[in-house]
Amino acid sequence: MKKILFSLSILATALLLGSCEKFLELEPQSQGVAVTNTSADSVLYKSASEVEAALAGCYSDFKNEYYQLDYFVNGDAQSDDAYAGGDNPANFQIDDYKLDATNTNVSRDWAYLYSTVGKCNAVINNVGKVSDPALTDTRKAEILGEASFIRAFMYFQLVQLWGDVPLQLQEVTTISADNLDDIYPIIFPARAPKEEIYAQIIADLETALPRVRTTNVHKGYVTKGAVNAMLAKVYATREPHDWDKVNQYCDAVINGGYALLADYNQLWNNANENSAEAIFEINYNGGITDGNWGTKIFRGLDWKKFNLPANDLVAAFDAEGDNIRKNASVIFLDVSGKWSDSHWPQTHYPFINKWRNFQEGSDQNYIFIRLADILLLKAEALNEMGDVDGAATLVNQIRSRVSLPNTAAANQAAMRLAIEKERRLELAFEGHRWYDLKRTGRAIPVMNAAVGVNGQPLGYNLTENRLLWPIPQAELDKNTKLTQNPGY
Repeated sequence: MKKILFSLSILATALLLGSCEKFLELEPQSQGVAVTNTSADSVLYKSASEVEAALAGCYSDFKNEYYQLDYFVNGDAQSDDAYAGGDNPANFQIDDYKLDATNTNVSRDWAYLYSTVGKCNAVINNVGKVSDPALTDTRKAEILGEASFIRAFMYFQLVQLWGDVPLQLQEVTTISADNLDDIYPIIFPARAPKEEIYAQIIADLETALPRVRTTNVHKGYVTKGAVNAMLAKVYATREPHDWDKVNQYCDAVINGGYALLADYNQLWNNANENSAEAIFEINYNGGITDGNWGTKIFRGLDWKKFNLPANDLVAAFDAEGDNIRKNASVIFLDVSGKWSDSHWPQTHYPFINKWRNFQEGSDQNYIFIRLADILLLKAEALNEMGDVDGAATLVNQIRSRVSLPNTAAANQAAMRLAIEKERRLELAFEGHRWYDLKRTGRAIPVMNAAVGVNGQPLGYNLTENRLLWPIPQAELDKNTKLTQNPGY
């Protein structure tokens, strides 16, 4: 407590002495807390350009290390679609369910996500105060909606990874002895129940829905389609699942003017970016200032890459006779004399093939949400509501694009597994598999049955406690109100 009060007193002094500063960061930085000057003219944003720049800062975080790299490690290497690959011990811990609270990926991901939450909070709480006539009421509403979507997106990552997490929605305006009791819970928050986090995610998305633009040629900006898609995903993940809501919001996306590309490979050939199938896609222009360095982490012969495609996934493609999606998703190369790996021979070594521009300064886009994902999510909702035939129609629509026969699933239980398999093969390496397995309650049986070379068990020992990550030790050290997840 003495240490905390001493830190606060220093920060308060800095705030008083540095009155020219408009925005000061306050520990713990990773939890999105900000201190703003509260002098007479202390409006955070004085012009339209300032608030637009702040929103751009929120969007730019979709190009940080979390979304260029860790998003895919967490969603794919943590599943049966990929091994960690590379040589990073922190990634090995994630792959093998042997995380501890000092894992560097865990701490940096927490920091990245809460940093963006903090940026969004500043925009959400202050855009309405901007008096610049150049910022119209319509544009203010759009900015509020876009920032609310981004905050919801970040919290959806946080709650899926950690469960109960601090809920930060406001910034601190002053620090003094008089308001210490009020600001202390904001600066050093306890974990909020995951039900409260999901409620806030939904509230943010409902704020966004009527305010954001209906469409945008540039799919990197928030649209109604992206909001509806996220609402469908959230209602399919939050317990208990609300399949009526999932179906409702999937329909809103499907009726929003999106369409599957005729050729699955067109999604990945870099000639159809921001296509009719894309709902939310992070756009890169390439070069030093706007290059996607993440693709180089997954593909190339200069060093051993991350997210090595798993034997189990390749076997699943082969068992289905799914050559179109297999070849679009995985490429095998000869790495003789470069490195070795226990999972694959050097002469037949796989890489992810969906991110094909892996050169320095790549302009490869990342597609985070697309129509096929939503069609299969609707199939899942229909099946859970008892409409097996309706689910089959949607599954068959996805399968027909890659020249596969109709699904043989004829009852609800069989259709559940058919949809699970279809999502795996359709969305491989797009960061979905781990979260699909978790929300359907299938992570433990599937991962503990995963096999490697020659069908040999991989020996994973996934338990209930390891479905969530540990709270970073650095955060526990800074904030005594935080508690650790069970098993860590």
